Amino acid sequence: MDYGLVIIGGGPAGYLAAERASHAGIKTLVIERENVGGVCLNEGCVPTKTLLYSAKLYDGAVGSKKYGVTVSEADFDHGAVIKRKEKVIKLLTNGIKSTLKANGAELVMGTAVICGKNAEGRFIVCVNDSEYTAEKLLIATGSSPAMPKIPGLYEEYENGFVLTNREILNLTVIPESLVVIGGGVIGLEMASYFNSVGTKVTVVEMLDHIAGENDRELTELLKKNYERKGIIFKLGAKVTEIGAGSVTYELNGETESICCEKVLLSIGRRPNTSDIGLETIGVELYRGAIVTDLTMRTNVANVYAAGDVNGRSMLAHTAYREAEVAVNNMLGIEDSVRYDAIPAAIYTNPELGSIGYTEAEAEKAGMAIKAIKIPMRYSGRYLAENEGGDGIFKLIVECATGRIIGAHALCNYASEFIVAAGIMITMDMTIEQAKKVVFPHPTVCEIIREAIFQCS
Repeated sequence: MDYGLVIIGGGPAGYLAAERASHAGIKTLVIERENVGGVCLNEGCVPTKTLLYSAKLYDGAVGSKKYGVTVSEADFDHGAVIKRKEKVIKLLTNGIKSTLKANGAELVMGTAVICGKNAEGRFIVCVNDSEYTAEKLLIATGSSPAMPKIPGLYEEYENGFVLTNREILNLTVIPESLVVIGGGVIGLEMASYFNSVGTKVTVVEMLDHIAGENDRELTELLKKNYERKGIIFKLGAKVTEIGAGSVTYELNGETESICCEKVLLSIGRRPNTSDIGLETIGVELYRGAIVTDLTMRTNVANVYAAGDVNGRSMLAHTAYREAEVAVNNMLGIEDSVRYDAIPAAIYTNPELGSIGYTEAEAEKAGMAIKAIKIPMRYSGRYLAENEGGDGIFKLIVECATGRIIGAHALCNYASEFIVAAGIMITMDMTIEQAKKVVFPHPTVCEIIREAIFQCS
């Protein structure tokens, strides 16, 4: 069978690209090895948010007295939460399959391998003992959990003591204790969930801070919030061994061990570029990721890569945008990705929302900036809904142009309203232009307007 476009991978980048391309008239085939929807839908973004919402409801019930509501008894049924997660996944995956079919895209389940080109110069993709050819390829094979060479790790992973983001979402019983190796997005979200439902949680992170490259002041405040809730953080700690029932690490020159029921390994992800035949057509890699430009083109003509596999920004919504850009360029429509205008969120309680430059990043880039920092208490709705809340909002403005180049928030709804600042960054809006934007009242997002007017 011959196609205009073969897409390897049916995750966010793959299935959205298939929808867009087939809708535009390109004969499209999607090949998915495991589950339509990829990591995001099956073992990442969506299932984790399902769990976190249940935990947030439970937190609200337990802490409701300070809002004038008394709950006599609040129970948490983890098994019921897992069943609901599976229902949500099934509904969404069925929806994706229906949308692909409605747009005319074909779907084949199996492991795809690129087998070079035929005599006509078309790409050959082999799967399930069948051979497909295509004018263009989109590689969207996603990523997998990084598995470092820690003594005992692989053995204890096989034994079920060590879990990745996949296995931990299928636990039917809440562990009494959990060590989270890695203080990034996945680690913090799972630490948040299990802490809320009664697990003793310890986070072991090699860096001296949590949450990666996010604004350091906000991540420190997030850490303090969770220390008050009982999470223990071991920062600047290197895990040296994992044994049955324990994790050993080095901290400040001393060796320490923690006994626990389960371990979550969440130190990052690696692009899935092995064993898919990239070498047969000469696709360039850098540190295991496919090299792409801002149009999603690789070094090989008519070969594109989108999503985690290119290693640029391992977020589902980045994958969506990269997929759209790739398809637009296939159609002759000039388009490119602006990585400085991609929002990110950590769905802890409180949430951390971020977009654009942090103060540190802007200063490192040699930009003269003005950072406006205001307490979230300036928002009437935030104050009404967060007794004792200590959230912060920051707006980063370039002095030379007055352009808004960054925004960062620690508060509930941060993941929802950070996009407003993202629109301003995407449109290269200045402070004076942004002053004309009207926000509804009372809303948490009004904090952006408060910061804008404090910048004068």
